[in-house]
Amino acid sequence: MKRKITTLLLGSLVAANAFAGGLMTNTNYHIAFDRMMARGASIEIDGTYSNPAGLVWGKDGGQLSFNWQSPRQNRDITTTFPLFPGENNTKKYHGKASAPFVPGLFGMYKRDRWAVSAMVGIFGSGGYVKYDNGLPMFEVPVLAMLTQSGMTPEMYTIDTQMRGKQYIYGAQANFTYRLNDHFSAAIGVRASYYDGYYRGHLVTTTAPALGSKELINVQLDVDQRGWGWNPIIGLNYRWRNLTLAARYEFRTRLNIPNKTHTLSASVNTGNPTIDAAAASRLGALTGPYQDGAKTRYDMPALLSVAAGYEFRPNVRATLEYHFFDDKNAKMAGDRQKTLKHGTHEFLAGVEWDITKMFTVSAGGQRTDYGLSDDYQQHTSFACDSYSVGLGGAVNVNRHVRLNVSYFWTMYSDYKKHIPAGTPGGYLGTGLEGTDRFSRTNGVFGLGIDYKF
Repeated sequence: MKRKITTLLLGSLVAANAFAGGLMTNTNYHIAFDRMMARGASIEIDGTYSNPAGLVWGKDGGQLSFNWQSPRQNRDITTTFPLFPGENNTKKYHGKASAPFVPGLFGMYKRDRWAVSAMVGIFGSGGYVKYDNGLPMFEVPVLAMLTQSGMTPEMYTIDTQMRGKQYIYGAQANFTYRLNDHFSAAIGVRASYYDGYYRGHLVTTTAPALGSKELINVQLDVDQRGWGWNPIIGLNYRWRNLTLAARYEFRTRLNIPNKTHTLSASVNTGNPTIDAAAASRLGALTGPYQDGAKTRYDMPALLSVAAGYEFRPNVRATLEYHFFDDKNAKMAGDRQKTLKHGTHEFLAGVEWDITKMFTVSAGGQRTDYGLSDDYQQHTSFACDSYSVGLGGAVNVNRHVRLNVSYFWTMYSDYKKHIPAGTPGGYLGTGLEGTDRFSRTNGVFGLGIDYKF
């Protein structure tokens, strides 16, 4: 069988992407996070996101910060299926995900007991992933369909391509007030804009010796855009060298409509005969892309609590916990119901000012998504992980600080097996199959902070 399979998938197709954070939510916007991880007790400008209630404990004046990150990730699916050629009937689908330019912009102004702050960034999803040799969900059903029709691999050619985009851009504003010598509070609001599309095709034809007859033709061209918003509240307690902080982000409801330009699925059931039931299953893949149909991409509520302590004037450490309420944030097809629990994250970090000019930091993060077999899909899978971040900062002068960082993530492979006899079998073929999902990830970042 000749194959020309290039599949480009983004957005919800790559939820739990190359950024840090939950299944639909990013948490790394400022380089200080990348180099320390635990920033929930910060009173610096990155607290605009991680601890807005703490911003009133710094010096009076204004600050700006621009941050640039470049995440890259490998996303591999190793599939064992009896119709694959070879002794082990195994094929590896290698995917590369990247987002070459991920900006984050922060601004704040503090005066006496109050502060105002704002930021813009990519709050959910974003990035690219490319599978040069396709995906099992496209290849396996067609392979089974053609095999059932009596065709052998040299009798046909498969050409499939899908590409898409999903970014959730956001703008957030906060107001912070110091209530007394120990407590401060913040309220904020974030507007989120979803921008995505899916465009692609799947065409199967007989070999030239058999007349290059078209057997299967699926065409797709869909845009998706929509808005959502959510409030944010925060509290901060400061006593001597101790900072305790909490932040709660309410759920962002995103119910995104399709604007469908092209959508068709045709199967030639003539000679050679293709099983009608199998053809119907293939056509059902286009259902979610009907014009006007809506898809849920909710960003879940998030609770963050942190404790920071200054051991010496130049040495600080933070412990932090995140809970993403994924099971109450609606996803396409109510997929959130298949999770065992919401996402738990545990973070720790330390920062050391070597001199007045140079600072170094390091940190780690453990992420547990509560995954299940029913949640994992070829176009959107996740793996529990450990992350480590390293980096430093240079105080160029009393106004300018440069930040640099690198963090990488070590994932636990997830194995999903569909045994023989399971209703429908693997991808509706009635046969057994096994997928092993795996990832690697790294993010490089640069940033500049400016104090007025």
